[in-house]
Amino acid sequence: MAVTEPATAAPPAGPGGVPRRRPRREPAARPYARPLPVVPVRARGVTVEGADGRRYLDCTSGAGALGHNHPVVLEAVRRFVDSGAPLHALDLATPVRDAFTAELLATLPPAFARGARVRFCDPAGTDAVDAALVLARAATSRTGVLAFTADAHRDPVAPGRPGAPGTVRVARPPHPDAYRCPFGGAEAAARRTGPPPGGPGTRAEPPAAVVVEPVRGGGVVPAPDDWLRRVRESTAARSVPLIADETLTGLGRTGTFWAVEHSGVVPDALVVSRALGGSLPLSVIVHRSALDPGGRGGRTDGFRGNRPAMAAGTATLAYVRENRLAERAAVLGARLLARLRELAAAHACVGDVRGRGLVIGVELADAAAGPGGASPPAPALAEAVRGECLDRGLIVGTGGPHSGVVRLLPPLTLTDEQAAAVLDRFADALAAVERAFTR
Repeated sequence: MAVTEPATAAPPAGPGGVPRRRPRREPAARPYARPLPVVPVRARGVTVEGADGRRYLDCTSGAGALGHNHPVVLEAVRRFVDSGAPLHALDLATPVRDAFTAELLATLPPAFARGARVRFCDPAGTDAVDAALVLARAATSRTGVLAFTADAHRDPVAPGRPGAPGTVRVARPPHPDAYRCPFGGAEAAARRTGPPPGGPGTRAEPPAAVVVEPVRGGGVVPAPDDWLRRVRESTAARSVPLIADETLTGLGRTGTFWAVEHSGVVPDALVVSRALGGSLPLSVIVHRSALDPGGRGGRTDGFRGNRPAMAAGTATLAYVRENRLAERAAVLGARLLARLRELAAAHACVGDVRGRGLVIGVELADAAAGPGGASPPAPALAEAVRGECLDRGLIVGTGGPHSGVVRLLPPLTLTDEQAAAVLDRFADALAAVERAFTR
């Protein structure tokens, strides 16, 4: 019997050619980081070092509240790995799972924490939104969903033809936007949004759930507190579960531990991901016990038992809470917003500056269109600003429905000196772009 020689593995590829090789190996379905020719080899906090030796200030936070490789997170992961505990154990009770759920529940508003349940999902925020909708549909025996235009999560539509069994009807009224609203501002949008359909005295069936982001992720648009309260009153009056998607805003980023706390709203379910695992993949739903289906309509995601992420998440939650980083985010965020608004007054290409705490959006607009309401979005300007920021050692993202918003999401551990450096580099980049586009 002939023996087949094992295939020789390709030699390790050097970091210098990584950006060139990536388009040949990966699809361009999500081009978020494709324009950033940075190959990170080391990172700590807000600082990233590339393979070329350059150092950058990363205002995308590495998807974490504490930035990159925070010592308390690394120590928690090392301690867990060295313990010999299983890395993945699905739904089995373990000490790390128990510690994580206890710490998470301790961060919630008391009115929500009492009787709340923690449900683990597959690791992405969209997985958790979908799982929350499964819970709401099972609890209400209804199928419709009301979500708001331009929210970051995908349409939660089950497979099948429109109208076929299993298809979810999705209504998308506008999310209030004081700058770019088809109805003339946040209050007008709030009036047009109205309550969810259905209820006593109507023929329409209420939806199974209403999903809302306290700060709309892509374009960084904070929902007005009064509007959120009206949505909560309306859903409660019609027995419609309210799902708050805090994938972006949780863990202190907006200046309170959970963004819904600004309005005093207590949702029926809270979706948490991204920063929750201390930069490791982890996603959960925290929901009222009334939404627990028991053996009915349960969803069993395949990767819901990531133990290292739970260890990292426990350390992250405790560090943010014990060091009052939400309060720090409120103070530092207000300072950054004030300085950015000064820059906006001096640069006609900036249409709007908005945000809450350390989630900040700078919308670039075509000032040549003249006065009169919001200027048309300018995605080319936003992309140019991102490129100029990168040249100056600052990593920022872009987003929004037209990709015309530059997003700043620095870690909650950002120092005053680092914040000043971020502002200086951003101001230089903005001035360079304005000069180039007005020649």
